[in-house]
Amino acid sequence: QVQLVESGGGLVQPGGSLRLSCAASGNIFRIYDMGWYRQAPGKQRELVATIARGGSTNYADSVKGRFTISRDNTKVNLQMNNLKPEDTAVYYCNVEVQNGNLLRNKYWGQGTQVTVSS
Repeated sequence: QVQLVESGGGLVQPGGSLRLSCAASGNIFRIYDMGWYRQAPGKQRELVATIARGGSTNYADSVKGRFTISRDNTKVNLQMNNLKPEDTAVYYCNVEVQNGNLLRNKYWGQGTQVTVSS
């Protein structure tokens, strides 16, 4: 089994910054894609950013130039700058893991609330 633990959410004023982190642990042989998604009230979950094993990144148009995704071994981070009220949502990390039996699965974190408000 694989566990994802997220941290770093909170309340911030417009224009402020937050850094989210997600640490993976458990039965991990190799990690492939890592990413962040978010879900605002009444809306579907949407992709925010992903980073591949080789380091290539992909961002939603709404966050390009403001958010930066990075990874370090079993951890994925999301640096969020110049936050806007429309960034308010629950943020979830998603990690594709190959376990010791060489089976690949995607796992979700528990979610962390980000609220941007004055």
